[in-house]
Amino acid sequence: MSSRARPTSVHVRAPGKLNVFLKVGALLDDGYHDVATAYQAVSLYEDVRAYPADDFSVSFSGSIDTSGLPSDGSNLAIKAARLLARVADYRGGVRLEIEKNVPIAGGMGGGSADAAAALVACDTLWGTELGREELHSLAAQLGADVPFALTGGTAIGTGRGDELSPALAKGQFHWVFALANFGMSTPEVYRELDRHRERHALDISPASEQPTVDTAVLQALRAGDAAMLAEVMHNDLQAPALHLEPRLARVIELGEENGALAGIVSGSGPTVAFLAADIDSALELQVALSAARLTVVRATGPVHGARVC
Repeated sequence: MSSRARPTSVHVRAPGKLNVFLKVGALLDDGYHDVATAYQAVSLYEDVRAYPADDFSVSFSGSIDTSGLPSDGSNLAIKAARLLARVADYRGGVRLEIEKNVPIAGGMGGGSADAAAALVACDTLWGTELGREELHSLAAQLGADVPFALTGGTAIGTGRGDELSPALAKGQFHWVFALANFGMSTPEVYRELDRHRERHALDISPASEQPTVDTAVLQALRAGDAAMLAEVMHNDLQAPALHLEPRLARVIELGEENGALAGIVSGSGPTVAFLAADIDSALELQVALSAARLTVVRATGPVHGARVC
């Protein structure tokens, strides 16, 4: 632990994400699935401020309704802070103030961003000075998407999604997100995927135990070509999400009718991500979807991961 004077507060910003590609492997004996995904961090951010305290607490503000969020020990940011304190043998606590802008239970990794930001904030506040690899190891213990929120950019995730390798992505991609006024349970969407595969066992190929990301996705990202990426975006969780929430299909149709190159359910849903050709197309799409009484936000990617501001 550093002997230098410690800061009285730390502000860390971490991004939300979308999965531009998500293949889900077969159901394993432990009840989980391996995945192969292409993540992109986008410019919707969670701002986490950390202050010294004797115990652990968290409070929320921001542009979205946070009334349903737990503020006890089950909160992922609190879990992250406690885990770091335990590993670093730090005896104090922290007060976390989180300004939320990433949809809750929306398939965009907002809780994971909070956890990644809490790790970086507490590491700085407490002077524990864990290396990036150690923080990554702690992040992986907290959830599959937390390591990516730490690194940001564009990356390929395998295993549970936490085994990351960077992917080259040229230029900037323009996204418009249609936000739902309800959340979806990730475990429930995965269960529906398993049921979907059983129902259609005769029509679809059996899932691989170790899925991979299609090379066409990597080529599109490397080329920075939005039209090319639109052709190859894919999400295995989309069919089960649409089965559970059929109204999402109309949202995708609406976006594509109004100029989106492609629409895709983000992660396990219910947020729908639309890829636009350029900034002007993204603005036009945002206006059209807003006129249709949808809640929409515009963002770009890739952006960096959790960083001290």
